[in-house]
Amino acid sequence: MKKKLLLFTFTLFFCGSIAFSQTKIVTALPDSTTYWKKENKVGFDISEIAFVNWSAGGVNSVSGLLNGRFIRLYEHKNTKWNNELLFKYGVNKQDGTGVQKTDDAVHLNSTFGFRNDTISKWYYSAKFNFNTQFTNGYVYPNRDKAISKLFAPAYVFLGGGAEYVNKEAKLNIYISPLTFKTTFVLDQRLANEGAFGVTKAVYDTDGTIVSYGRRTKTEMGFLFTCNHKDEIFKNIFMENRLVLYSDYINKFGNVDVDWQLQFDLAVNEYVKATIGTHLIYDDDIKAKEEIDGVQVTVGPKVQLKQILGVGLTYSF
Repeated sequence: MKKKLLLFTFTLFFCGSIAFSQTKIVTALPDSTTYWKKENKVGFDISEIAFVNWSAGGVNSVSGLLNGRFIRLYEHKNTKWNNELLFKYGVNKQDGTGVQKTDDAVHLNSTFGFRNDTISKWYYSAKFNFNTQFTNGYVYPNRDKAISKLFAPAYVFLGGGAEYVNKEAKLNIYISPLTFKTTFVLDQRLANEGAFGVTKAVYDTDGTIVSYGRRTKTEMGFLFTCNHKDEIFKNIFMENRLVLYSDYINKFGNVDVDWQLQFDLAVNEYVKATIGTHLIYDDDIKAKEEIDGVQVTVGPKVQLKQILGVGLTYSF
């Protein structure tokens, strides 16, 4: 009788242990539900022109542009966190000249928002933006003196405000009454010249530096951004990005403008054509010109770039 009771107790304990272990295994499985969405896209555009005994004349040239977009979006109930990394780098080569840069940009955007309910399209938001470039920029054909470098300049925007998100209209508007803009010029020579609005160096009558140029400049102002992307016709996508910023302390009402308009014409999943423009006006960015072999700094000007290319794109 004791043996049977002992065997029954051992069996009950063993089976209970197995059941308990199985229960633990089931409950320990990770939750497969995720509120993250991602988009990875890399593209390469190329254009080439060549002449052989062409009576009208011309210069052989080839251009290439590498670009990428990486998006990580978190959405759950009343919370939204959108992260976006964009980069572009393009070069051009013509007969008789070296390789020249045509495009160079790195943009990191992050916006965190919270709304009162799941119906509202308005979010209380905080926004962070970082912009810089990869390599040196020149006023061609002068390659001896760079007019811009990595982190010279670099721009950081950090502020809070309200964001309007309309998924049906594919429209995103951000309004911030308080945004700090910091300009970095981490190359001392450019900082001494007062490039991109930083305080330039002070020299004595002998040309000796009394105080070096500041390598940062901080502003506080009003920021407005608007992003709209939609398929306007079959396989034709339009993306419109507008950024306006005005500093409260220095020249309030003088607005910095950064406006990009781009049309993507999709041939198929991998081939597309791109037409676009990029307009910039910033009172702190002084234009440089080559006059009689001397690089001269002139006043601020409207910067305009036109883009036309055909290339490959890959999403993963």
